[in-house]
Amino acid sequence: MTRSAADAVVAEVTGVLTARTDGGVVGIGIDAVDVERFRAALARRPTLARRLFTTGERDYAALVPDPVPRLATRFATKEAVMKALGLGLGAFGFHDVEVVRTGLDAPTVVLHDAAADASGAAGVARWHLSLTHTDLIALAAVVAEGPEPPGTAPDDRTDR
Repeated sequence: MTRSAADAVVAEVTGVLTARTDGGVVGIGIDAVDVERFRAALARRPTLARRLFTTGERDYAALVPDPVPRLATRFATKEAVMKALGLGLGAFGFHDVEVVRTGLDAPTVVLHDAAADASGAAGVARWHLSLTHTDLIALAAVVAEGPEPPGTAPDDRTDR
């Protein structure tokens, strides 16, 4: 095992984040939310949605008759991002991870403040997000990707 491979194993086992510079996957996170349990939690705590979601997320969810599944996928995204970064619940505020969707475009992850700092420290250059829900469950899967290695980006190619 090479020194860098051994360092990567130690970092993974100990939970220490090391920045990736080789364009590889920094982390993968997935989370599932029981829609009805989430609905009950929102009903029990009227201020919970404001504490968990940005204004943009709440406004987007409010565009449909039942906003709870949309909110549940966004909550799952926030937890999946923490998992992809190897961090636990409470590592940063829920508002620091925002799901943005414009028109018919795919949803994207936008990070703010402490989440953006953690992402940068881990070497994340891009986030990939997939959301889905049924009446029962909401799922979010994220992949945190490092930067393109030197010489692989289209502008860096020497074979023109």
